[in-house]
Amino acid sequence: LHVIDGFSTMLEETHGHLLSPQGKKYLQHIHGGVQQMTSIIEDLLNLSRLGRKQLKMQPTRLDEIVRLVLAECNAGLKGRQIQWKIGALPFVECDEGLIRQAFVNLIGNAVKYTGHRNLATIEIGQKAIDGELAIFIRDNGAGFDMQHAGNLFSPFQRFHRQEEFEGTGVGLATVRRIIQRHGGRIWAEAEVDKGATFYLTLGAKR
Repeated sequence: LHVIDGFSTMLEETHGHLLSPQGKKYLQHIHGGVQQMTSIIEDLLNLSRLGRKQLKMQPTRLDEIVRLVLAECNAGLKGRQIQWKIGALPFVECDEGLIRQAFVNLIGNAVKYTGHRNLATIEIGQKAIDGELAIFIRDNGAGFDMQHAGNLFSPFQRFHRQEEFEGTGVGLATVRRIIQRHGGRIWAEAEVDKGATFYLTLGAKR
């Protein structure tokens, strides 16, 4: 990939003036393809490392993790209007770095898939489900067809075209691996064009 990117850059720099607009467009596709494949490889490496990583369990405030993730998200919103509804969140015993990575993915997805809304609404809170405390992230975005929900957390399973929403298709598989390593579970409920809600459990207690 580095060789492909390097030689295409050299071609652009040394012979770009000889190329037609269509030729320059082809080079842009090469650069874009290299960047996309590099992202996929990095995500797959991170996913494979999760199975070997030693967990550093400690009492962690989920509301503090969410606060830090939201600060990062808000810094890159570029004028978008998002209504955040953040409820009380519990302390949990977890690997803080990995759980933060999971929330980066889940909240980042909520931001991404509400991109076509004039006013996006994203809610984060907790809810008792079958005697278990679950954390949820809910949005009013693109949603998805629940007929395909069984494949949602498998690598490379994407329900939207790359032209609509960018991504490598590995993020949710990574989140599931993180939650499973903590002895929890994750699932989702959604409706096409009406948003999605992701639930996860981490052994949290009130």
